Formats: sequence, structure tokens, C-alpha cells
Amino acid sequence: MVLAAGLGQRMRPITDTLPKPLVAIGGKAMLDHALDRLAEAGVREAVVNVHHLADRIEAHLAGRTSPHVTISDERAQLLETGGGVRKALPLLGPHPFFHVNSDSLWSESGRSNLAAMARRWDASAMDMLLLLAERETSIGFDGAGDFVRDAAGRLTRRGAAASAPFIYAGVAILKPDLFEATPEGPFSLNLLFDRAIAAGRLYGQVLEGQWLHVGTPDAIAPAEAAFAAAQARAA
Repeated sequence: MVLAAGLGQRMRPITDTLPKPLVAIGGKAMLDHALDRLAEAGVREAVVNVHHLADRIEAHLAGRTSPHVTISDERAQLLETGGGVRKALPLLGPHPFFHVNSDSLWSESGRSNLAAMARRWDASAMDMLLLLAERETSIGFDGAGDFVRDAAGRLTRRGAAASAPFIYAGVAILKPDLFEATPEGPFSLNLLFDRAIAAGRLYGQVLEGQWLHVGTPDAIAPAEAAFAAAQARAA
């Protein structure tokens, strides 16, 4: 599932007329970067939710075949990162699935990070597996970090610490049954993070590459430069 329904308020005034997932970095909409990463990992079917400027996103995705896209319509109510998934569960099926923020952008360092997550996934030990970026090497991020990771890859929150080494990079593998005891309407995926932490079943996979945080108009130029540099190194 790719989340493309947000308002993108920090990206205004751009997002007054253009949905944030369609903001281009490196000549390609961020939504297309996300879908291309999924296709590279072998994903054939994707669900994309829409709310803000939904017609623009639907038109942009028309005819996309790799992966094939089904729309989950949230025009009536924005349901946030968790509620949007709950609404889309009938479209997602009974098996674990990727959950991807449409503005998640990163450079690869040789192999597909999403394919590596799929190989790492262990349903017997994990309820959720998150893609993590190293706080100190990420571009455009000035926060304190989100998670601490133990030797087995199990995650806990930063808590009262001044900083944490890892940031949630906006990609996860989830089990559909995690949503059975969730509220109707809008709710954040953080609810499920906390439940998985309490059960000792939230794990993290560290990104191989560089995460690019594109939160505001001022962040576009640094992200463009970092992305171009990564492409040049890969070539």
C-alpha cells in the first residue's frame, strides 16, 4: 500500500495546486519513485489511497502497469496512516504487505532495500518490519531520531533520550491481522508501532543507501542535489 492521501501542509504553497506525491525529484514524481521501488522488488499489485487533489493523482496513475494500481478513495474523509490501511484491507488481501509513504525517497547502494526487507521478513518473530535510515547520514532531516535497535534488530522508541540513531524511513511490512483491534476512522500507524514494541515484535532493517527527507519547499533543492550525486556514483 502506498499512502498518497495527505494534505502536504508543510509543502505549501506548492501543494495548494499540486499534491505532494507528484512533486518531482530527479525528474520523477516522488510517487513514481515509490512505485518503481516496489516494482523493482517484484511487487505486481499496489493500492494507492487518495484524498487531497485526488483527481490529479488518479490521472497521473492512469495506465500504470508495473505495478498495477488500484485506488482506495478517501475523498470523504482523510484517515491517516493507519485508518487508510484499515479501509483498504479488502483490496490488500490476507498476506503481509508493504506499507510505503509516497514521499519516501532514498538512493540505493546496489541492491533493492525492499527486496532485502522481504528476505528478512519472519512472520513467526515479527508483527512489523520497518525500514530505518541512519539519522546522521540522512539529507534534510534535523530531528532527534525515532528508534534504538538491538543486536537482533528489535526496536524500541527513543523515549527520554536526547537522540536516537535511526529514523523511520516511511516503509514497513505489516500483517493484515494487526488491524483487527483498531478504531474506525482516522488513526496513526504509531498505534501499531507501540503495540508491536510492547509485544517485542517490532523490528528494523537498516537502509543501504541514503534517505532524503523532502518535507518543505526548501528541502527540494538539497534532495535534488543529493539524488543527482547518488545517481552519478551509481553510474
